[in-house]
Amino acid sequence: MKVKGELYRDPDKGQIAGVCAGVAEYFGWELWLVRIIMVSGFLLTGGSFFLMAYIVGWFILEKKPKGLKSTGSIDGSGNRTSSGNVKVETKIEVKSRVWQAGEPPIQAFVDIESSFGKLETRLRKMESYVTSSEFQLNREFKNL
Repeated sequence: MKVKGELYRDPDKGQIAGVCAGVAEYFGWELWLVRIIMVSGFLLTGGSFFLMAYIVGWFILEKKPKGLKSTGSIDGSGNRTSSGNVKVETKIEVKSRVWQAGEPPIQAFVDIESSFGKLETRLRKMESYVTSSEFQLNREFKNL
């Protein structure tokens, strides 16, 4: 179990108040697992403890600040920044167990392969420009 940072509730990902979403992110678990534990606990124990814990979490926990990035978010999209550089997220969390947050290994492989494919295409374009006569001509004009 990997505990990180502070515990917040995340109403953007949550159904009611985001308490389960905050707990799932804090412990690095899948959101569906925390919801199943909460509903099962509510139904199997008569509900008083789990209902009270959820309500207390709702009022005590602060909302997750907008600037905070989720631990499970992955951006391998290769978006272009204003300078023209390709921005590629290097950290991909791969889950080793079903209950952990992150990407399944196959999806992580597909994302990494896609990122490298985009980088390879860009590198080929740069290489073809540098080896072209147009590049040599432009370089000669700059040297004048």
